[in-house]
Amino acid sequence: MCFCFLLTSINPGTMDPEEGSPFTPDAERVEADDVGDSKTRTDPEEETDAGCGWCERFHISVSKWILPEDHRERYLERANCFPPPIFIILISIAELAVFIYYAVWKPQKQWITLGVGIWNSPLTYRPDMRKEAWRFVSYMFVHAGVEHIVGNLIMQLLLGIPLELVHKGFEVGMVYLSGVIAGSLASSIFDPLNALVGASGGVYALMGGYFMNAVVNFREMIPLLGIFRISAIVLIVGTDVGFALYRRFVVHEAGLAVSFVAHIGGGVAGMTVGYVFFSNYNQKLLKDPKFWVCIVGYIVFFLFAVLFNIFLSPAPV
Repeated sequence: MCFCFLLTSINPGTMDPEEGSPFTPDAERVEADDVGDSKTRTDPEEETDAGCGWCERFHISVSKWILPEDHRERYLERANCFPPPIFIILISIAELAVFIYYAVWKPQKQWITLGVGIWNSPLTYRPDMRKEAWRFVSYMFVHAGVEHIVGNLIMQLLLGIPLELVHKGFEVGMVYLSGVIAGSLASSIFDPLNALVGASGGVYALMGGYFMNAVVNFREMIPLLGIFRISAIVLIVGTDVGFALYRRFVVHEAGLAVSFVAHIGGGVAGMTVGYVFFSNYNQKLLKDPKFWVCIVGYIVFFLFAVLFNIFLSPAPV
């Protein structure tokens, strides 16, 4: 059968039995090309339906929520679900594991206040132990209670996962950690006599970066969506800061007051460093003066805070 087809296809005078027209090699090639083009045009759709369609639909939703319209196509071209947003997931698991460890080792009668076990933890930032420099970062793993850690985990997962899908783990990690460090340094300057626990600095850095994303790209997005994003952030931040102030000045335990300044420090870091990393779709970012103002401002603040803690801090050593 194949041999017969080969013989007829090389005979330019052979008639196509169905059409009654000459069946030439050129016509065969044209038909083959048409079939190939048609197959090429339909393959991506078939692959999406049979393969990772849910992943693409998820990325489309993320792009509409995070990016302005003119950047979505470029994002979707490179978007995939592998690797997953590993940084924010690992950080969340580590924070939950540390909380469970202290909850089991030193159970709390009321898990909305600090306990002695957490206060004496080598991870907690304490002004009198600030020579142990790792505490300026490690305090993010320790939380004061169930409400504290649940609130932080929910916010950082809701914001961190879509941000990491768009900007990848390095950018989100830099913004998160810059918020953690800025939070502890700001607390050591403006609230130098109180301890610090919780990942609020990192969470507020994500919110600050997301807020800047919404403000900078407001004109390029659907107005109602932009208004909703900005309003939601303002409402969440206002509620959380108000609750933190209430816990600090109204119901705090004597001798165990925890600083709230990390919220503000983390938010400012997110609005500066977050602006830098979450605007990386702008190819002219290095030529933008705001880029250098944000970077230089953060570095100056960091150096000033280090010198303050060494020479000027009123906290005991």
